[in-house]
Amino acid sequence: MPGFPIDREGFGEAVLKLLRRSHPERRAELSAPMHLVVDGRHLGLDNLLRLVNADPGRAEEIVETYLARLLEGDALAGAPMPLALARPRIMPRIQPCSIFEHLDPAQVAHVPFVNETVVVFVLDLPQMTVSLTTEQMVRWGLELEELEAVARTNLARYAPDLPVQIVESAEGGRAAILSRHDGYDAARLLLEPLHRRLARELRGDFYVATPARDMFVAFTFDPPEFVDRLRARVAQDFRRLPYPITDDFFLVTMDGVAGTRQAA
Repeated sequence: MPGFPIDREGFGEAVLKLLRRSHPERRAELSAPMHLVVDGRHLGLDNLLRLVNADPGRAEEIVETYLARLLEGDALAGAPMPLALARPRIMPRIQPCSIFEHLDPAQVAHVPFVNETVVVFVLDLPQMTVSLTTEQMVRWGLELEELEAVARTNLARYAPDLPVQIVESAEGGRAAILSRHDGYDAARLLLEPLHRRLARELRGDFYVATPARDMFVAFTFDPPEFVDRLRARVAQDFRRLPYPITDDFFLVTMDGVAGTRQAA
């Protein structure tokens, strides 16, 4: 598809055309310029457009791969999987509450978090992740609290020797960067020993920024020039990167994680 459009007006139409060509058995339509409905499932296209904008020369390949994995994930989500097999693959992710603009919260396994975000749960499979529904949770006989505990335990085991890059700014501030690009960088905000791991390097309590799924930066409260510069960068990444979460900071203390939306 030469000249795959990357503007919001033409992108949705091009994705729909490609989907109908590749998967004619699927019932698909656009309910809005950037909102696709496939067999009754609502799919926002903003993240896909951000992925394409990062590498526009591979636009068609990126869209085809995205759709193929999405449809394969739907098939896997509908297939029964024993809890014993699924348990070590359950992982948490932080997402903005805006995901419920097109999804029914009652159907999504999730727990509230801070800064207008929620923690959702996925099955981590070799080539994709599959979102967990409340129906699947009930089928396994799990309560939300147990599902969250399993996910947090798996997250801690996923990369126990997680490397942290410490950076000192010209202003005198310090930052700790986690960057594995495994889909769980931002979710590592949920690690219980996070404060103990970073407090010495960051002079006590600290902020964390997670503008997108594959971004995690912890940093000191001071100096103000350093924090302001990071705030501007986080806002830019939040607008630009796929799978955005929030441009607000999280406050990490010995007692846990708090939001800073009101303070900001």
